[in-house]
Amino acid sequence: MANNKLGFWVLTALVVGNMVGSGIFMLPRSLTEAASPAGVISAWLLTGAGVLLTVFVFGNLATRKPEITGGPQMYARELFNPDSEKGILTGYLVSWGYWIANGAGNVAIITTFASYLSTFFPIMTSKAPLFNISSVTMTTGNFITFVVCSTLLWGVHFLILQGIEGAGKINFVATAAKVLGFLFFIIVSLAAFQASNIVPFYETRTDETGAVFGLMGQLNHAAIATLWAFVGVESSVVFSSRAKRQKDVKRSTITGLLIALFIYVGITILVMGAMPQNKLIASEKPLADALSYVLGSSGSYMMAGLALICLTGTSIGWILLSAEVPYQSAKKGIFLPQFLKENKKGAPVSSLIITNVLSQLFIFSTISQSMAKAFDFVIFIATLSYLIPYIFASAYQLKLVVTGETYAGQRKSRTVDGIIALLATAYSLWVIKAGTAELKTFMYGMAMIAAGIIFYPLVRRAWKTSAPQATKETLTPAEAQN
Repeated sequence: MANNKLGFWVLTALVVGNMVGSGIFMLPRSLTEAASPAGVISAWLLTGAGVLLTVFVFGNLATRKPEITGGPQMYARELFNPDSEKGILTGYLVSWGYWIANGAGNVAIITTFASYLSTFFPIMTSKAPLFNISSVTMTTGNFITFVVCSTLLWGVHFLILQGIEGAGKINFVATAAKVLGFLFFIIVSLAAFQASNIVPFYETRTDETGAVFGLMGQLNHAAIATLWAFVGVESSVVFSSRAKRQKDVKRSTITGLLIALFIYVGITILVMGAMPQNKLIASEKPLADALSYVLGSSGSYMMAGLALICLTGTSIGWILLSAEVPYQSAKKGIFLPQFLKENKKGAPVSSLIITNVLSQLFIFSTISQSMAKAFDFVIFIATLSYLIPYIFASAYQLKLVVTGETYAGQRKSRTVDGIIALLATAYSLWVIKAGTAELKTFMYGMAMIAAGIIFYPLVRRAWKTSAPQATKETLTPAEAQN
């Protein structure tokens, strides 16, 4: 099986491909709507620093605890006694939230694919009524978009069933094309950059309720969107059990982050400089529209074509990630055992089917909205869910620092790692606070967790059946009888 393992460059491609996905193609519009140029740039810098701290946590844990594989949700279990009731429950709930977030994240990528495909097929944006479902009017554009999104989802599904290594190589090719294409975009867009498009550099923003936000308020609003850009930085950690060398996990994570950061900051600033702010806010495909300002309609088609190639690769990477998380968690006894089945190619077939059915349900939920609004809604809910395993990873790092485990004779490293973990935790808590200030968002998050609790007895029963007798003895007598 060694030749089926993932090497450094494939792991790096998964990190870059999963980070630089739907975000780069839609975020310039979302950020301009949420904040002035000063707020956008400040949000990028703050988020970049926060994610870098989280990356250091992941990299450090991968080095100090190489036996813990499968993703950041595994650290939630290790935070307590991993074979105790508390450890299993915590690991399960974090895995559940992470899995739900991945299912939602897939939809953000797939709807972005549909947005750019509409460059070639304008009928996909048609508002002509087609039929009614209860009180919802299905337009021609929304129906075609639904069919396109569903086709991409299940097409990738069947590709992955042919083997993870082959799907990973296709993702590598798409990611390489993505990086080269973005370099081309940066060079061309420099010619169209106009400082007047980012003036005024700072001004207040008003939301749908009429509330006015200054710079700090804009930072709070933009924090969720900019963090979405970096979600996926943990991809190499999730696939650590499939890596050829464990040292490649840390190297690929840091390399992928630096590549993505350069692409994000460069392209966001150039898009903002290439288009008037009011035009950018109204755009459903901002990168293609930005190039059309430079090269005319041919530029729009070129960028849309590149986006379709890139988003196809990103879809592969994210659907792989979405199925791998519950599969690896189930192998460790902290997720539903129904996700364990593999096919002859080593692909987690049951996890793929259940995960993609979940994604299909999310696609149903977006058909009554424009693609831009659907994107904004999905990333808002999904990003908050991703922060939970990030916090637990930082907390586990703090536990190692406090107990001194793996730090024998390394006082300086212990202090530095403790400071990094504290700052990473503070950053994640700040983003959660900013994102859940609205009661509606908070209730969505609570509903997602509550849904997971319903299925926990299945996980607990499977764990008690397979756990060693010594582990079972950690239960109270009342628990052991259940």
